[in-house]
Amino acid sequence: MADLVVLDFDGVDTADAMLTKLRSLKKQELIDLLDACVVVHPEEGDIQIKQSVNMTALGASTGLTTGALVGTLAGLLLLNPLAGLALGGAAGAAMGALNGRMSDFGINDEFIRELGATIKPGTSALFLLVAKATPDKVIAETREFNPRILKTSLSSEVLRRRGRTHRRQQDVPAALRLLHHRECLDLHSADRNRL
Repeated sequence: MADLVVLDFDGVDTADAMLTKLRSLKKQELIDLLDACVVVHPEEGDIQIKQSVNMTALGASTGLTTGALVGTLAGLLLLNPLAGLALGGAAGAAMGALNGRMSDFGINDEFIRELGATIKPGTSALFLLVAKATPDKVIAETREFNPRILKTSLSSEVLRRRGRTHRRQQDVPAALRLLHHRECLDLHSADRNRL
């Protein structure tokens, strides 16, 4: 099960820098990000949303490949495979781009817009959908960004338990530790039930 964590940062470039760092940690298999999105609220102007997965481009490339293959096969039946390739590729790319534009992957776009509208001008936010993490190493590598938790899907009971045992540590490291310790808490309750 994945957990949603929304982090708030001072500065408009900090969330981008943190995401870049998390992507490098993902390559080292220290964190498993399912989705990420950066929201920037400049001093002047509207919020800007930067999705990590461009669904329109992904849909267009997939549609192009599928359309070209189907078009070539249809063109073989009509004895003109090159025309089928061209027409099928163009139609597939158009339909794939439309499908990608209308689909939503990972974190709900409406939720991102609503919560993103609440951040202060001159700041940024990072929306993360995390499957698992190695909290100690991730915390050490990201401490320099000074993130604050804006919202999380972790339960208040888990937050309360972890907050009690990690009083001196900052809130974001505690949230990352929660991703790891949530499983440990579940294991302890399963052991108690077995006894």
